[in-house]
Amino acid sequence: MATVELRFSALPEHVRTARLVAAAVARRAGVDEAVLDEVRLAVGEACTRAVGLHQTGGISAPVKVLLIEEEKQFSIEVGDEAPHAVAGGGASGGPGDPDGEADEDEMGLAVISGLVDDVEVSAGEHGGLIKMTWPTTPPPTILV
Repeated sequence: MATVELRFSALPEHVRTARLVAAAVARRAGVDEAVLDEVRLAVGEACTRAVGLHQTGGISAPVKVLLIEEEKQFSIEVGDEAPHAVAGGGASGGPGDPDGEADEDEMGLAVISGLVDDVEVSAGEHGGLIKMTWPTTPPPTILV
């Protein structure tokens, strides 16, 4: 199992770099060429969401991206350190959310869910994690 770890300052200009690195590692891992645009878009959405949460919360810690190559799958984990409300903790768009930031967060998650078949989202008081997984195809065997 090979893992590439990327950490970047929570600035929007670094999201593009994360997208490019993710696509390159996904290609090398054996993700189908037809799916690479979805990988780029999903990573862009997840990283943009994490950057926004860090900036809104005044968090100086970097956004963390793990690119994990396993035998038959490729996973990307995008983590943030922003405290998230736990279940029953606050409604989106309510009085504590005058700018509708929770609505934007939900929209980003909906876009990711539309792009990735296998996605897991977890969040708690110490941060959140979006894990996205794609199948890989092994390289062709060359017989000599």
